[in-house]
Amino acid sequence: MDIFLIALKLIVSLGILNVWVLRREQPTAYRGQAARTLREEFAVYGLTPFYSAVGLCKVALALALLVSLWWPPVAGPAAGALAVLMVGAFVMHLKVKDPAIKSLPALAVLAMCLGIVLL
Repeated sequence: MDIFLIALKLIVSLGILNVWVLRREQPTAYRGQAARTLREEFAVYGLTPFYSAVGLCKVALALALLVSLWWPPVAGPAAGALAVLMVGAFVMHLKVKDPAIKSLPALAVLAMCLGIVLL
């Protein structure tokens, strides 16, 4: 169980950091509508004013999940907060009527965050 929990924490945290630090300016198949960058995706959702705050929160929570590898009490709150943000991401994909495939990363991260909280 410990290895599975560590794997979940690494997958979620490194995945979030990859999206928000390394690939925020690169297009992916999962961006909302025809957005090519994260900033454009937030514009599609009508959430441009929240771009920086959401990014800061997601990066901080991803780092907290990494810290939880050494300090486990941090894991539950960090994963729970990320789960809430992933619900928001899923709702935004629904709002703009994206194809279901575009919601899969948000749903996968949500499921993994719930797994971290419950384990």
